[in-house]
Amino acid sequence: MSHTQPVDGTVDVVVVGAGFAGMYMVHRMRQAGRSVICFEGGTDVGGTWYWNRYPGCRCDVESLEYSYDFDADLQQDWVWTEKYATQPEILRYAQHVADRFDLRRDIRFSTRVTDAVFDEGAGRWTVTTDDGATTSAQFVVMATGCLSSANMPDIPGRDSFQGELAHTGRYPKDGIDFTGKRVGIVGTGSSGIQAIPVIARTAGHLTVFQRTAQFTIPARNGPLDPAEQAEVKANYAEIVAANKRMFGAFGSRYQRPLRVATETDPAEFRAEMEYLWERGGSLFLSSFRDLMRTPEANQLAADFVREKIRETVTDPETAARLTPDGLIGCKRLVIDTDYFETYNRPNVSLVDISAKGTPITEVTPTGIRCGDTVHELDVLIFATGFDAMTGSLLRVDIRGRDGRRLTDSWEAGPVTYLGLNVNGFPNLFTITGPGSPSVLANMIVGTEQHVEWIAQCLDYMAAHGHDTIEAEPEAVDEWVAHVNAVADRTIFPSCNSWYVGANIPGKPRVFMPLLGFPAYVDKCNEVASTDYPGFTFGRAREAAAV
Repeated sequence: MSHTQPVDGTVDVVVVGAGFAGMYMVHRMRQAGRSVICFEGGTDVGGTWYWNRYPGCRCDVESLEYSYDFDADLQQDWVWTEKYATQPEILRYAQHVADRFDLRRDIRFSTRVTDAVFDEGAGRWTVTTDDGATTSAQFVVMATGCLSSANMPDIPGRDSFQGELAHTGRYPKDGIDFTGKRVGIVGTGSSGIQAIPVIARTAGHLTVFQRTAQFTIPARNGPLDPAEQAEVKANYAEIVAANKRMFGAFGSRYQRPLRVATETDPAEFRAEMEYLWERGGSLFLSSFRDLMRTPEANQLAADFVREKIRETVTDPETAARLTPDGLIGCKRLVIDTDYFETYNRPNVSLVDISAKGTPITEVTPTGIRCGDTVHELDVLIFATGFDAMTGSLLRVDIRGRDGRRLTDSWEAGPVTYLGLNVNGFPNLFTITGPGSPSVLANMIVGTEQHVEWIAQCLDYMAAHGHDTIEAEPEAVDEWVAHVNAVADRTIFPSCNSWYVGANIPGKPRVFMPLLGFPAYVDKCNEVASTDYPGFTFGRAREAAAV
């Protein structure tokens, strides 16, 4: 249902975003008998899987583990076709869920939230949308996603390009025909690594502009074996429960005995790495407990992958440019299909735009200039990622107690309690916000856990006569310190990754996600079961005065 006229209203809960988090939030609020409206900028549900339509886009969590757990019949009825589902298939799944639970009647599409302002007297939020309408709500739930704020680099002349131009995170619905064309792609993160092999198949010539070489592991994707799917469905409850005790909330079916890399015989270490390489997928680093904790162990795995790159890419100079320095896994570990093999094609070339190479100086009407060379292009694709974790939240003008803006509260980096609430912003919840496992865990499992925690919290508030909930400043400070202390016990902070905002000029360098899903869930459950220490409850002043 899409409204053409602004519609003002009053509801219990406003949800911002109709991806997997927002859809489930709408469903849970309905189940609890609360009135809810969801605002979505796109024309349909799906969130990340609605906007990211670039060639080769697919999930890096196996499809059998990337689905809602809240409805057993839904799990049994839906049939996935590939080990790693493509964007179109995941979008169809999201649309199927919206149809099955009639979610669209409470979602206003093609509508973006511009402002959210808290009224202390009333204990309510006023939410304004880009059509000029306002909605009054007791609670606002930001389900805006961690990877939804596309980062378009500020390159001189960018808007002068006369050919077709797109960002992978805002890709045209009708796609782009690359047949016979000169195509350039800027960026070799996950999106670029997925897109490059697919574009190369039909492009006349593909030029890849790479600033930083990446570690990427073969996905070993393929059609799903019906027998395997049937076996998983027969044991879904057990598998889901086991996954929730995994560090990243997925992969329990592949769990192997943990070893210590630096104490393992080199031949045995090599054999295990070969097994993991041939198996493929995101769990490549999961067999040794020290790979993500000590640089010495990590270098063993990194050297193994560097060797594989040199074996795969036939031109030694190209192979050298594609071989990353440093540690593996402290940036998002990418999984791919034929990425390194693609550079053996005669119609693919690699341009080093790092400080050691020839950085991009400008975009011209006909291509990209690097130093003295203009690379003539018909199509230009930016695969330059996202303003991750905070970008979509900060694009809304959110003002809490005393008119304080969220942008000011987070000027030195995002601070939350449990990744769910911010001091000074009562009744505002962030799903998979900074300070929660979010991007370092299976996102659907993480969003379900957050939605269910919020729903339980609202029930608690209603039962105890509370109108507002707000994180206490001491709890926020302690939580931020905890998130950083956990990260500092690993190699994660050692990389200039989007986990610390390094891809966005001027963004504060703070490690944003929390490592370790099971311990996080235990903490959330403990807080909920002991009357929410770290939070302050209140009555709205207007209600208290009656």
